[in-house]
Amino acid sequence: MKINRIIFFGTPDFSVETLKAICEAGYEVAAVVTTPDKPAGRGLKLRESDVKLYALEHHLPLLQPDNLSNVAFHQQLIDLKPDVQIVVAFKKLPIEVFTIPPMGTINLHASLLPYYRGAAPINWAIINGEKETGVTTFYINEKIDEGHILLQEKVNISESDTAASLYNKLKMLGAALTVETLNKLSENTLTSKPQINLINPAKKIAPKIQKNDCMIRWNKSGKEIINFIRGLSPYPCAFTELIFSSGEKSLLKIYTADFEQFKIDKPIGSLVTDGKTFLKIVCNDGLVSLLNIQLAGKVRMDITYFLRGFQQIQDIRICCS
Repeated sequence: MKINRIIFFGTPDFSVETLKAICEAGYEVAAVVTTPDKPAGRGLKLRESDVKLYALEHHLPLLQPDNLSNVAFHQQLIDLKPDVQIVVAFKKLPIEVFTIPPMGTINLHASLLPYYRGAAPINWAIINGEKETGVTTFYINEKIDEGHILLQEKVNISESDTAASLYNKLKMLGAALTVETLNKLSENTLTSKPQINLINPAKKIAPKIQKNDCMIRWNKSGKEIINFIRGLSPYPCAFTELIFSSGEKSLLKIYTADFEQFKIDKPIGSLVTDGKTFLKIVCNDGLVSLLNIQLAGKVRMDITYFLRGFQQIQDIRICCS
């Protein structure tokens, strides 16, 4: 069956690259569905999603339903007569929505399913020290990220990759894979396959990351800590707490760091610094050297600039609880 009309669901920048690729490939986008505008920032001004901005700029029909289960919204989609729907970084769709197109609803996921199902696959792949990941297109069903797989593409994770750099790699790779999926479906040359059952699925899942999940545990190995920092950089960002001699605490975000492995006769969480050029924290098998950080209420900066303006370095310790 030839694909003529597509409805696209998406919200963030990651989705935009795929929407752009679909349009440039010559497919007709019958409508773009994105989230309603939301208050953001100190002024609580309404913020439009990245997908909405792209849709408006390219004069694509736009829908922003408050409730995906609304019957009137379902009828809008039915009336558009889509051949297929594409979902990239969007909410879970009710069955009444994802069963509308005759060719189904396809999701792009930023992992090699069935590994790293969930909301934060890019972060968890780096945090867990994976050497490769990728993107997957699959049919949506009632269960999250468990539908039949269409296509996959792998990519290596380098030692220097952060969540941001891997995000950009997968954003481009995913856009190309989605268009390839549409092309092969339109040519009737693609067969889906069920996902394998994981032996221990709890070890390779990707749940949403909450703020409390971002606190560094300094009793872990240096490699684990560096992977943790990389996997959360620049957002939501790994952090530790500085405790001043007065008892006051201040959150310190850590964007980049290095690790030196050797035995050191200091308690875990101890600070090692010359007060000018380096600031290192003892972990269970060496020192984590902070390179780029942000103290609460301050701007992000390299460690030398931080130490140059921070005169209380001898009056602080790290919270290790």
